[in-house]
Amino acid sequence: MLSGVTLEGGGARSGEGRPSRTELKPRSLQSQIGLLCPVCDAQVDLPMGGVKALTIDHLAVNDVMLESLRGEGQGLVCDLCNDREVEKRCQTCKANLCHFCCQAHRRQKKTTYHTMVDLKDLKSYSRIGKPILCPVHPAEELRLFCEFCDRPVCRDCVVGEHREHPCDFTSNVIHKHGDSVRELLKGTQPHVEALEEALAQINVMNSALQKRVEAVAADVQTFSEGYIKAIEEHRDKLLKQLEDIRIQKENSLQLQKAQLEQLLADMRTGVEFTEHLLTSGSDLEILITKGVVVERLKKLNKVQYSARPGVNDKIRFCPQEKAGQCHGYEIYGTINTKEVDPAKCVLQGEDLHRAREKQTASFTLLCKDAAGEIMGRGGDNIQVAVLPKDKKDSPVRPMVQDNKDGTYYISYTPKEPGVYTVWVCVKEQHVQGSPFTVTVRRKHRPHPGVFHCCTFCSSGGQKTARCACGGTMPGGYLGCGHGHKGHPGRPHWSCCGKFNEKSQCTWTGGQSAPRSLLRTVAL
Repeated sequence: MLSGVTLEGGGARSGEGRPSRTELKPRSLQSQIGLLCPVCDAQVDLPMGGVKALTIDHLAVNDVMLESLRGEGQGLVCDLCNDREVEKRCQTCKANLCHFCCQAHRRQKKTTYHTMVDLKDLKSYSRIGKPILCPVHPAEELRLFCEFCDRPVCRDCVVGEHREHPCDFTSNVIHKHGDSVRELLKGTQPHVEALEEALAQINVMNSALQKRVEAVAADVQTFSEGYIKAIEEHRDKLLKQLEDIRIQKENSLQLQKAQLEQLLADMRTGVEFTEHLLTSGSDLEILITKGVVVERLKKLNKVQYSARPGVNDKIRFCPQEKAGQCHGYEIYGTINTKEVDPAKCVLQGEDLHRAREKQTASFTLLCKDAAGEIMGRGGDNIQVAVLPKDKKDSPVRPMVQDNKDGTYYISYTPKEPGVYTVWVCVKEQHVQGSPFTVTVRRKHRPHPGVFHCCTFCSSGGQKTARCACGGTMPGGYLGCGHGHKGHPGRPHWSCCGKFNEKSQCTWTGGQSAPRSLLRTVAL
C-alpha cells in the first residue's frame, strides 16, 4: 500500500548491491520511474538506486517468513551457507541454520551457549525477524537514531560520518516519533467514518430514487388509462423519459459511490498498515518506515470529497400541464425535473439600486433553470439580506412573497439613508447581480401645492392665488395665466415651480414665497 516500501530480506547486502547513504532516504531522490501501486493506485517514484533503494517493509518480511515456516519451511535456506534447508534457528543471533551450520555454531566458543530452537517450534511465534543490520557497516546492528539525518544508524556510523550529529538509542526517541505518527493517524481515522456514512447515504438515496421512479411510473400509468391510443403513446414516451432520468441519476450516484469506495479503501489500507506498524513493529521498524507512512497519511488527509449525494430524487409528475397534441388529441402530463439555477436567476425592478429612508423599496426575482427557462412554479428556498455598509450588525428585515409562478416579490424598508448591500441567494448561492449596492436617500419631500397648467385655472379664477413660477396677469391677478407675463408655457408645481410631476419639492418655506399664497384649489 505505502509508497517507497519493498519486501527485501533484512541483513547485510554484499558486494556491488551495497546501498549508499542517500539510498536510505528515497523520498529525497529525484524520481526516475513512476510505479503504480496495484492496491491503492498511488504512484510511487522509483529512486535512483532502483528497487533496492526503497524502504524495506520488515513487518512484511517477518510475515513471509512465518508463512514459510507454517508451510513446513519450504523455501527457507540457511543464513550462513545459503545452500542447505533450515532446521533450527539461533534465537540469540536471529539466524536460520541448517544441520551442518548448527553443529559448527555450537562448536564455536562465542556461540556455544546460544539458544537453538527447532524450526517446527517456531510456528506459534508471532515474530521471528532477523536483526536489522547497517547497510554501510554490515557487521553492526542499527540500534541508534540520528536526529539530524532523520535515520537509524549503527555504532560505527556514530563515530564516523555522524560524529557531530545528535544521536540517541532508538528506544529513547521512539516515543516522540511514534506520537507524531499517531497524531496523523487520529486525523485520518475520522475520514473512514465519514466515508462510511456518505456511502450509507448514497445507498439510501439510491433506494429513494428507485421508489420515487416506481411511484411516478405508477402515476403515469394511471393517468394514461383514460386516453386510448393517443394517451398510450404519450404514456410510453413519458416512461422512456423517466427511465432516462433514472439512468442518468443512478449513473451519477454509482460513479460517486465508486469514487468514495476507492477513497475509503485507500483510507482503510493506510490506517490498517499504520496501525499494524505501530502495534506490531519494533521501534526501529517504525522509524525506518515512518517517512513513507507520514507522507501517505498526509496525502490521504488532503483528499477532497463530498459527503452528500451528488443528485437528488426531485422527480415530479405534473398531470395538469399541457403536453401538446398526439394524433389530434390534446394531452396532459409531463415529468418535471427542473431545478432552479442560481446563475440563471435575474433581478428586475426600478428600486434595485435606489431607495428612500422609511419608504418601502421592492424588486422582483425571476427564477430560471439551467437552460434559462422560467421555472413556472414556486417553493424555492430564497434568502435575502439587506445590510447597511456602516452598520452591518443592524440588518434590515426583508419580506419575500412567493408568487407561485417562478417569481418572488422582495421588499424592504430602510430606516436610515446611506449605502446598503443587498444579498439575494437561491439554494445558498448568489443569483445574477448579487450582491449589489443600493443608495438610500433621505425621505422624499412631497409637494404642498398642485401640479397645474396655470394659477387661474387651478384656483378657479381667484385673484389672490399665487404661483412659484412668478407669473402674473392684468386685472390684479397675482398668479400666472396662459400667455401672460412669467408663465413658463408648460405644466408645473405651484409650490416650487418644478416641471416634473414626480419630482421632490424644493420649497423651503421662506418669506419670498409665502406658503399660504402658493396653495391653490384643484378643479
